[in-house]
Amino acid sequence: LDGRHEFPFSFQLPQEPLVTSFTGKYGSIQYYVKAVLERPAVPDQSVQTELQIISHIDVSSPALLTPVLRSQEKMVGCWFFTSGPVSLSAKIERKGYCNGEAIPIYAEIENCSSRLIVPKAAIFQTQTYLASGKTKTFRQMVANVRGNHIASGSTDTWNGKTLKIPPVSPSILDCCIIRVEYSLAVYIHIPGAKKLMIEMPVVIGTIPCIGFSSRNSSITSQFSMDMSWLALTMPEHPEAPPNYADVVSEEEFSRHVPAYPPPMDCEEQLCCPVFAYIQEFRFQPPPLYSEIDPHPTDVEEVQPVSFML
Repeated sequence: LDGRHEFPFSFQLPQEPLVTSFTGKYGSIQYYVKAVLERPAVPDQSVQTELQIISHIDVSSPALLTPVLRSQEKMVGCWFFTSGPVSLSAKIERKGYCNGEAIPIYAEIENCSSRLIVPKAAIFQTQTYLASGKTKTFRQMVANVRGNHIASGSTDTWNGKTLKIPPVSPSILDCCIIRVEYSLAVYIHIPGAKKLMIEMPVVIGTIPCIGFSSRNSSITSQFSMDMSWLALTMPEHPEAPPNYADVVSEEEFSRHVPAYPPPMDCEEQLCCPVFAYIQEFRFQPPPLYSEIDPHPTDVEEVQPVSFML
């Protein structure tokens, strides 16, 4: 029949895991949904649209929660003249991370050479393409951080220096034609010599670590518990201050407050100690408490208020 007709379709994706959609330097993994309209005596008409597939990687798996530790040492010198070794050791708490997370780096650098060195760290993405028995590799830096200069004979320590992961594609490790791998490199730039580098494998997943999520939630609950005092409200009517007689007895008041001295001239006043006059007002009672203003203003200022509708 003539007119516009809409037919809902649905289909089940294959049970076997699909590789994550990816577009790289020398190849890509893409999925499409294609619809075909078959008509008698005329060519078929078809349309297609791209379908994004994400193969989830759980960072909480035991294999990705294990820490990674590397260390290396390098002798610095030129020809037969050596100045001393430069040693580097680095560690990360776990192997798996997700986009947006910050990787804390723990490192120790010792500079026994005669040169000024600079420690750095970077995240590298390595794309590997396998086709027709040939292999092609593309490697690029996706994030980096720099440390302070280390003089000769000095050491430096990174106690959790953070390197944030930018928005990148998740790791692809189960595809037979394209692999996407990541590594965290901690390296030292040495003037006049080849840099000292150690690399630790890193997996970029899609499901965050459960342990760290629960820790964040516990911190949040603890903070809300500590701030619960803000919910306390003040009493509607404040209580009156205590009676002066309940605080200071009449006997104590008479014992500490001397009688008023007779008036004297200015010269005698200057010779008297100031402490005597301080003691006079030490136990003076406070003014009487009253919720009614004892000195109200005679005329209240009234300002006209107008409303415009």
